[in-house]
Amino acid sequence: MLALLLALGSSLAYGCADFLGGLGARRAHVLRTVMIAAPASLAVELLLWPLLGASFSTGALVWGAASGFASAAAFALLYQTLAIGPMNVLSPVTALVSAVLPVGVGLLQGEHLGLAGLLGLPLALVAVVLVSAGHGAGSARPSRSALLPALGAGAAIASQMVCLHQAPSDSGVAPLIIGRAVPSAITLTAAGLMGRRLGTEKPVHAMSAAAGALDSLANLMFLLAARNGDLAVVAVITALYPAGTVLLARSVLAEKIYRGQLVGLGTAAVAVGLLALT
Repeated sequence: MLALLLALGSSLAYGCADFLGGLGARRAHVLRTVMIAAPASLAVELLLWPLLGASFSTGALVWGAASGFASAAAFALLYQTLAIGPMNVLSPVTALVSAVLPVGVGLLQGEHLGLAGLLGLPLALVAVVLVSAGHGAGSARPSRSALLPALGAGAAIASQMVCLHQAPSDSGVAPLIIGRAVPSAITLTAAGLMGRRLGTEKPVHAMSAAAGALDSLANLMFLLAARNGDLAVVAVITALYPAGTVLLARSVLAEKIYRGQLVGLGTAAVAVGLLALT
């Protein structure tokens, strides 16, 4: 049950971070947004170090760095995807890929699910698609230039999850610190090389920093959930993060929640209930 609650918290934090990051990427070059989000995320991890401890073993360094490279790709590709749209089509693609790959890894590593889990997992995957698909998702056709970043973002998010799960369970927040230092360095280096090609638009600093901080908290809750439960279950619950984006868009921007999304939220609730029984 603890793993399930942490995964739900991670999902909500990811959804809020995506909402803020997507808005920021529409107002300035995506790299300008990530330049602020990634270091802000690292700052949160450093603040957590004295509280949760960190052991920088070889395993923590290797898997933390691997998750960092995946995170850097996820930051850029996801915010680019959110900025291009149409998100009512691209968001289900990203979320579904980010769920299916870790589920497959968990099952291949020998995780076993009971009957409730076998019923809950596919329901949760259906909920991921329904919740993240808006009005007209069936008729809108994204361009290849929009679909490829969506697929890449999903794969990058999945890779980050798998790498964090593989880190030693006694390493504290060390994998998260390394995993945030890497994308921060990559982002700042890339920004320095691109220079004026980033444009003159100024990013919304508070929004971008909040997105990074929330992403960091989401990673922490996912890591703790994965250490206390099965990767297959934790990953698919975490992949319900579009629900947080949808609910925040409803609350802040007064965007409508469509019938299919309401069905998705209900399906998610049933799926979570079943997975809680595993």
